[in-house]
Amino acid sequence: MQTRQLYLPEMGCGTWAWGNRLLWGYDESMDDQLQAVFDLCVSNGVTLFDTGDSYGTGRLNGRSEGLLGRFAREYQGTGKENICIATKLAAYPWRLTRQSMVKAGKASAERLGRNVDLVQMHWSTANYAPWQEWALLDGLADLYEQGLVKGVGLSNYGSQRLKQVYKKLRDRGVPIATLQVQYSLLSTYPVTELGIKDVCDELGIKLIAYSPLALGILTGKYAQGALPKGIRSLLFRQLLPGIRPLLGCLQEIASSRNKTMSQVAINWCICKGTIPIPGAKTVAQAKENLGALSWRLDASEVDALDRAAASTDKKMVQNIFQTR
Repeated sequence: MQTRQLYLPEMGCGTWAWGNRLLWGYDESMDDQLQAVFDLCVSNGVTLFDTGDSYGTGRLNGRSEGLLGRFAREYQGTGKENICIATKLAAYPWRLTRQSMVKAGKASAERLGRNVDLVQMHWSTANYAPWQEWALLDGLADLYEQGLVKGVGLSNYGSQRLKQVYKKLRDRGVPIATLQVQYSLLSTYPVTELGIKDVCDELGIKLIAYSPLALGILTGKYAQGALPKGIRSLLFRQLLPGIRPLLGCLQEIASSRNKTMSQVAINWCICKGTIPIPGAKTVAQAKENLGALSWRLDASEVDALDRAAASTDKKMVQNIFQTR
């Protein structure tokens, strides 16, 4: 099986915040800034943009896809031909048939104004309705067979479920191109406990690391007491006391490298053989993310971060849909 031409750079950009008011405080006035973020990323080789048909709060549902489609059309700089828009289709309770997923994929394409490059199952229903999942996966395979997408991916799958799904799609001649999991220095569970990286390597699947900065807490800017607004404030208040040694290790390496803590945390994900997809709402954030490229932590630095991560008293809450 061979995946169709699908360009996957060493780092991508997550767009959960592009349209999300509840957690990220999105407002339509940010759109020009987001266009600048998009342009900066693509012109610097970061051409993978991860989105989802559920992204966007309330009436803004699908906003992220709409913005990405517009930005991709308007961008005329270098790297345009490598733009890869990866959208995740939600396993909503009312999506029960393969046709419902084909319809969802076509709706995403309509919002984008172009075909989806990489279509992904947003989450597995194995933990609560395993019978629902197989029809939805058939729908993803239908999109691939009909030439409406270049590749098929999964999200929030563990090793056991991944192997089952891989076999099902392999029997239809449909390769799995990517798997994304929550992976960072505060969320090593999918790799250390589930062994997902080894399985992906064995099956020829690229592993994408979402939330590589753990919702921003690994940037270090919240360590001095000023917390973000909303839900993240409650979570960070619980996490910070137990992760200070990890933040200290990040800061020490960042200082010695003349990098930021964010750049070190993202680079660690790259060193682990994953494609991190940190989000960015501003040009400044995008520039900082780009600073994680074109260099590598050495083995001793990776080992120090591994040990610091393993010894933390607190870990990031896992996605409730993550399977084993």
